[in-house]
Amino acid sequence: MMNIREELQKTAAAAKSLVALTTEQKNKVLLMMAFAVEQNGEKILEENKRDLEAAKEQGLSDAMMDRLALDHERLMGIVKSIEEVAHLEDPVGKLRLINEHENGLKINKVRVPLGVIGMIYEARPNVAAEASALCFKSGNAIVLRCGKEAIKTSFAIVTAMQSMLISNGLPADAIKLITDPDRKLMLELIQQDELLDVIIPRGGEGLIRFVTENSRVPVIQHYKGVCHLFIDESAEIEKAVALFLNGKIQRPGVCNALEGLLVHKNIAEEVLPQLQLHCGVNHIKVHACDKSYRYFEHLDGVERISEEGFGQEYLAKEIAIRIVDDIDMAIAHIDKFGSKHTEVICTQNENNAALFQKIVDASVVMVNASSRFSDGGQLGLGAEIGIATTKLHAYGPMGLEALTTEKYLVNGDGQIRA
Repeated sequence: MMNIREELQKTAAAAKSLVALTTEQKNKVLLMMAFAVEQNGEKILEENKRDLEAAKEQGLSDAMMDRLALDHERLMGIVKSIEEVAHLEDPVGKLRLINEHENGLKINKVRVPLGVIGMIYEARPNVAAEASALCFKSGNAIVLRCGKEAIKTSFAIVTAMQSMLISNGLPADAIKLITDPDRKLMLELIQQDELLDVIIPRGGEGLIRFVTENSRVPVIQHYKGVCHLFIDESAEIEKAVALFLNGKIQRPGVCNALEGLLVHKNIAEEVLPQLQLHCGVNHIKVHACDKSYRYFEHLDGVERISEEGFGQEYLAKEIAIRIVDDIDMAIAHIDKFGSKHTEVICTQNENNAALFQKIVDASVVMVNASSRFSDGGQLGLGAEIGIATTKLHAYGPMGLEALTTEKYLVNGDGQIRA
């Protein structure tokens, strides 16, 4: 069995070698990593097929299979993500003045890497590339622990990226993949508070709760993505339908897909018959409240939903629908059943838009835009390493800056405190 502590010691040592790299040096290596992933594309896709075949035999869900699957287009998306990280502004070394003491002391804060990031993920091989790129650009070393479903694909990706570290005289241990899927190793990993600075789990709620409950290392988490669209009474029908369809069916198995639809009672008669047609054509299973049930009762599989039934993360072509009396009732519903991930309002009322964005407690709050834009790449962060729905020290999609912290720099000339 792998000795986790020894491996982490190597990675911690490797992290020290990244701190002194200039932005130009990091960008050069990242572009070489992107090239290496592209050049090894055929090998990566072959390994992905092997992972998919094994996952199918194990009965992996459709949502997980979708996350695991790579094709040429998705592979090029990974390459592009690494390239985009190379072109992003480097937060490391950013200096800001805090205070000039009356005795002449100059107090600044400077952005520095966190150190060693532990990344635990399931069937998402893109995480291996994107998380590694973000950590490298922000001066952090990374330890990757993936589920057995993605191990072959992840190994092929990480090997390609490590080759460029070696080519540039940098330690391969700066990007480490734990290839042994033994769950005991994950438990041991998350106990290493002396060698790991933070753990970021990405996967199902069960994985994230296990890590959070057992870790001695600080954990950045989001348990699930229960995202809502609220169609306000002033909404444009065509716009509302488009936001619903894009949020629900473009990729239903991801955390920024819609799971709940709230419709103002004054617009229900106009919008719900149209949504009923689209749900039928697109084979969307509807869980309808008592007031909305009559609009969907002829659909296959429609179910009435109780109060306790709301707040589910379906990760499939399923949606919970509720008619609400007003914006206050919509916000109260989101407060109770949302997951602090992403919430959307469709409205032409500027006051309601402003109120929704001010009051709703979620890491991303949108007006007249698809929930599918709640993604680090789409929000200008390049790739994202994860989404935080807790508020320390990040909230929402996490990019480069979220992988750094600030330390004080105090410069004086012999001052002593009286």
